[in-house]
Amino acid sequence: MHPDIAANIARFPEHAQEQLKKLHFFIDSKVPNLTQKMGYGIPTFQLHGKNFIHYAGYSKHLGLYPGAKAIAHFANEFEARGYKFSKGAVQFPIQEALPFDLILEILTYLLNRKA
Repeated sequence: MHPDIAANIARFPEHAQEQLKKLHFFIDSKVPNLTQKMGYGIPTFQLHGKNFIHYAGYSKHLGLYPGAKAIAHFANEFEARGYKFSKGAVQFPIQEALPFDLILEILTYLLNRKA
């Protein structure tokens, strides 16, 4: 994990840190050749030098930022699962298990768009 990302995660309460680390390592393990940095003040994964996906912690949720096209593509799924979302982000409640099945679908969608 990039040191700046580790420092960012360390600012959160322990439970939130655990969730952020799970999300970070899940993304990192599912997409080959990612690099890491802080971008726009939040943890960012890049693929081939371009921003791929961002995430961030908040007091009550984790934000995942896959871009507007991905959000639009998955809007019905977010609604069906009861997740709040906006043009470029989806919110996962911090006290709930992360929906790794859905996150994997988002990552796959992003990879297919980059191919």
